Amino acid sequence: MEARERIFKYQGLGNDFVVLDRRGSGEDIDAATSRWMCDRRLGIGGDGVLALLPSERGIARMVVHNADGSIAEMCGNGLRCAVKFLVDDSGQTPGHINVETGAGVLTCYPSYGEGGVVAVDISMGPARLVAPNLPSGATGQPFLDALVPGHPPLRAYAVSMGNPHMVLLDQPLEDASRLGPLLEHHPSFPDRTNVEFVRVDSDGLTVVVWERGCGLTQACGTGACASAVAAVLAKRLPADAWLRVTLPGGDLSIRVPADLSDIRLRGPVAFVFEGVVATPSGR
Repeated sequence: MEARERIFKYQGLGNDFVVLDRRGSGEDIDAATSRWMCDRRLGIGGDGVLALLPSERGIARMVVHNADGSIAEMCGNGLRCAVKFLVDDSGQTPGHINVETGAGVLTCYPSYGEGGVVAVDISMGPARLVAPNLPSGATGQPFLDALVPGHPPLRAYAVSMGNPHMVLLDQPLEDASRLGPLLEHHPSFPDRTNVEFVRVDSDGLTVVVWERGCGLTQACGTGACASAVAAVLAKRLPADAWLRVTLPGGDLSIRVPADLSDIRLRGPVAFVFEGVVATPSGR
């Protein structure tokens, strides 16, 4: 007999997710289920699936399943979607909530309007320049404005927001579809990497992201954070100021402290629909 499950669809700047509330069962999904749910022709359609599981450290634990079935440590747009679901479902209007993620427990500050939560300000935690999922994991030295091995003359910044990022400042945005698939699998990044193609503007950044496990997406919250970190490290934009980061789906606001201790991300979120799906056998 087919298993049936209630699903919820949300989007943040066009980065869309299927949300599963599994706090009751505590059971996560497998890679095949994630791939089917994200399939825009045979399934529900989405850039990822957010499984909400029980947590002793926050209101829930969010597991991010990419469209290819892999798992991401963190997703800024996805976390805003999870926060909207969790808060609106509670019927309360808290000033903040804590959500456990693969990048640690993150504090989220909802903003309210018609229909409940309309935006979320997230304390994303520190940006790390030395981490196991970056080239610095092997060398112990930050990879900053460095030549990308095997791809001269590309220069990049490697930043971890829990998940890995290769940030290419001043790289043509239209190169994302051509170079993204190659750089995602760069051997210097042991867990693959997200790749940001960044144009530095006088008042902010314009960014196109090739997301690890998803490809081109309308927006990427951690990618926006990593891009802002790189621009601040390059002294192209100021620290400790709210910076505009424009992605294909719209604008996020990012604040990077000089010591990189707690990156802040602010952006909109919206409910799309809810329904019941019959999971195919074997899923």
